[in-house]
Amino acid sequence: MDRGTVGSAHRGRLLVEVRGEGPSAVVTPAGELDHHTADLLREPLESCLDDGFSRLVIDCSGLEFMDSTGLNVLLGARLKAEAAGGGVHLAGMQPVVARVFEITGAEAVFTVHETLEAALTL
Repeated sequence: MDRGTVGSAHRGRLLVEVRGEGPSAVVTPAGELDHHTADLLREPLESCLDDGFSRLVIDCSGLEFMDSTGLNVLLGARLKAEAAGGGVHLAGMQPVVARVFEITGAEAVFTVHETLEAALTL
């Protein structure tokens, strides 16, 4: 039975909103990003790139959990965005999510901003 716990197969644990903001696509995942929900973020990121947005701003303020699968989604988007002449900017990470980046060293390959507003400043 799914009780909304980490590792459950309930896909409703991650909601993703996307909007254009000038030259950037702002992608806002909220909830838990793990191997069960990774495609819910991967698909909108790829759509943004396909639509011509090479600068992706990920508003992480609503992420409550992220595992290595989620990190791999972001790393894959970074490679595609950089190949298109852009990049991935992360904003508003909660401590539990920031810790994943610290442990893996992935914080060194992303541009990380304290706030969404700072990430949108060109």
